[in-house]
Amino acid sequence: MMDRRACVSILIVGLLGALLAAEAQSAVKAYRVGVLGAGTAAQYAQRMDWFRQELRQLGWLNERAITFEERWADERYERLPGFAAELVALKVDVIFVTGGSPAIEAAIKATREIPIVFSAAGDPVAQGMVPSMAHPAGNATGLSLMSGELYSKRLELLKEAVPGLKRVGLLINGANSFAAEALRSSQAASQSLGIELKTFDVRGPENLASTFEMMSRAGVQGVIVGADSMLSAHLKQVGALALKHRIPLTANSDGPGVLIAYYRDNEAMYRRAAVYVDKILRGAKAADLPIEQPSRLDLIVNLKTAKALGLTIPQSLLLRADEVIQ
Repeated sequence: MMDRRACVSILIVGLLGALLAAEAQSAVKAYRVGVLGAGTAAQYAQRMDWFRQELRQLGWLNERAITFEERWADERYERLPGFAAELVALKVDVIFVTGGSPAIEAAIKATREIPIVFSAAGDPVAQGMVPSMAHPAGNATGLSLMSGELYSKRLELLKEAVPGLKRVGLLINGANSFAAEALRSSQAASQSLGIELKTFDVRGPENLASTFEMMSRAGVQGVIVGADSMLSAHLKQVGALALKHRIPLTANSDGPGVLIAYYRDNEAMYRRAAVYVDKILRGAKAADLPIEQPSRLDLIVNLKTAKALGLTIPQSLLLRADEVIQ
């Protein structure tokens, strides 16, 4: 039978073990990840779920080990510099940026010390964000869409789908600095394809209806939707207006009224961004992490929209599509 002294010894050992475990747990650094988004939290909810899921799979399971400080501009880009400054003042360990150029630029201007990981830069070299894709050199890295190249491809696909295409509208938000790159790329592609390009600048959803009226009067035969958080958030309205005016539409995501969507795999992009954050939290330098481009792009053709527009999509295009919506 265990005597009293043995029992006390076991109790003391148990208490010491518990204290040491508690001390070790408290010694775990609680990393803070700042999130700077150009759009709304609801708009990016699914993408942020993928981002967090990947972090959990990478070992960030203890809620005390990582917390998030989120700032969402709700498509009001003028709020981004203030939100970026808030995250810097909080001394977060890394800033994850989503929503494109306005948010990335705000973060880079706010700090040259805190590491920045972006999920969807347009062309970060052309826009002066980094000197090189292979060697970012500063405190910012992540994933690039190389969206300029995508505009050229979307225009080619639109020309293939719409017989006699001669005049195309480019729908952009001029408040987004990437609009200039989108325009340059689209102009170069339109000239090589013998297509007249007309630009339509929309700064808010309240101007979409009048803009499509202008497109219709201008004889636009197709529309390319620029990469922009505001335009993406209101793509359903854009698609409805395109159908109303019987204008074929190509965009960076599928939806009602979008004839052709050609875009990256969002889930893969956000999961990969989480890998960058993981590496930085474990000691890697942003300057040493090359900027990556998406390895997969999806082509989606909407036959329901084609029928509403009176178009017959060539079989050659349908065979190349990753998805055909009936």
